[in-house]
Amino acid sequence: MKIAVMSCIHGNYEALDAVLRDIDRQKAEKIFCLGDLVGYGPFPSNVVEMVRSLDIPTTQGCWDEDIVEGLNSCECSYPSMLAEKRGRLAHEWTNEHIYPETKEYLAALPKVIKHDNLAFVHGSPQSQHEYLLPELDGFIALERVLSTGADMLFCGHTHVPYVRTLDVGHLRLLVRTGAEVPEAEMREFNAPLKRIVNVGSVGEPRHGRPNATYVIYDTDSDRVTLREVEYDYQKTCAAIIERGLPAIFAWRLAKGLEFAERADDASHLCERGV
Repeated sequence: MKIAVMSCIHGNYEALDAVLRDIDRQKAEKIFCLGDLVGYGPFPSNVVEMVRSLDIPTTQGCWDEDIVEGLNSCECSYPSMLAEKRGRLAHEWTNEHIYPETKEYLAALPKVIKHDNLAFVHGSPQSQHEYLLPELDGFIALERVLSTGADMLFCGHTHVPYVRTLDVGHLRLLVRTGAEVPEAEMREFNAPLKRIVNVGSVGEPRHGRPNATYVIYDTDSDRVTLREVEYDYQKTCAAIIERGLPAIFAWRLAKGLEFAERADDASHLCERGV
């Protein structure tokens, strides 16, 4: 069975429509969405309405959470002051233009979805705001996958797609189970092969091109295909400006870049938790 996984649509209806048409051409039988339906883009309620109408299983993204709970940024979401300033502007605009029923839908989204041996999250199993960057320490990356009980963890949030294979690892741990136990116990186990698949971004890509990205996973062949879809991004750029969002959002959408919002420290992990 072919499964399509997409993330980070960010109110870009044109990109979402193009990706859904490509998914249809690929004959995917099921679609999962990893959240961030709103924020930055000019059509947040239209995007949510489309995802709801198709009954696509969707996890809650950091933007979805913040629109519901009120701006609750942490430093891993905004690694620079400039990025935080822009984020606040986008949050205020989205909050003014979104429908009450849209907020209710976003509030009810789960943080983790499990399907057979697959797990779906926005940032990480620990937090919608945590970045699982491809250079993250291997032990921590493995722990994030193991915490879900799945063999393959699909995530988004970084807006840059990648597939990372965590080879079979032999782990040795010294464990002291209580104060009354004088000696620590050595425990060993083998972690089976796991994978992290970052599906990139439909509505605000940051891989150097404006094209939307998502992933097709074939459960029969165990093959992961990163899809890149061209669409009329200039139409979305024009709408960003016409609807009063900061012009810089149109610029970075057209370039597929935003260096100011990339995490400066790849080893940084969210301490807020969920």
